[in-house]
Amino acid sequence: MADNEVSLATYHRLPQYLKALYEMRKEGRETVSSVALAEVLSLSPSIVKKDLSAAKVVDGKPKVGYVVSDLISDLEEFLGCNNVKDAVLVGAGKLGQALLGYGGFEEYGLNIIAGFDVDDAIIGKSIHGKKILPTGKLASAIEKLDIKIAVLTVPQEHAQAMADLLVKAGIRGIWNFTQEHIVVPESVALKNENMAASLAVLSAQLQEILRKENQN
Repeated sequence: MADNEVSLATYHRLPQYLKALYEMRKEGRETVSSVALAEVLSLSPSIVKKDLSAAKVVDGKPKVGYVVSDLISDLEEFLGCNNVKDAVLVGAGKLGQALLGYGGFEEYGLNIIAGFDVDDAIIGKSIHGKKILPTGKLASAIEKLDIKIAVLTVPQEHAQAMADLLVKAGIRGIWNFTQEHIVVPESVALKNENMAASLAVLSAQLQEILRKENQN
């Protein structure tokens, strides 16, 4: 990996830093050291320093640390949180509706403007303040509003076909919550939220903790 590239692990941790820093700002805290931030997130100070360096934040001052407000601004800029990105959600079933109701996306720069579905029972309704529109209008909406990001929550058997439609309509980033391994061109960013894999990791971690406890 080149020196100017940021690892996926770092990208995964940076939002955690932001969340912790938001809480510190609410508490009125003005400065924080890399050691203190590491303790909050159960990380080593060296990892925190490496991550913040990769994110090109302003260096902390000796014996003072980082200014919380400045650190938040630097991380928000690096992650693009300051530039709110409009997105569409495709598949307004139970999972899709839950995501429409999640208020934390906008804090990190994502604004889901509407949901799309084929179910006449919910088309035309507003769910968590988001209008549900027919999938037939998806391509025209993407083009008209210049949408670049789509959240995909359709049934697994329709995932690839819908991904193909989204790419053809001009979508450049797909957040895939389906269990389908979809294929997209290299020019399209893809992030898979594999819940089965996450559960496997959680189970393995739990098994290791219990094994160590039984050895004591």
